[in-house]
Amino acid sequence: MEERQDRPRERTQIMTPKEVAKYLGLHLTTVYRLLAKKQIPATKVGGQWRFRKEFLDHWLEQKMK
Repeated sequence: MEERQDRPRERTQIMTPKEVAKYLGLHLTTVYRLLAKKQIPATKVGGQWRFRKEFLDHWLEQKMK
């Protein structure tokens, strides 16, 4: 049996709209409005919206400039 090297994995945090609303301090309806206007980075997976935390952080930084 081959030995596996234990390396820390960099894990991408994937968030739901509800989690994004809580993270950004927004109402869930506001998150869906931003999605409808294509003003927030997200993708649909299996018909449900998903967000990558790192993309949200970058988007937020750009909005705050």
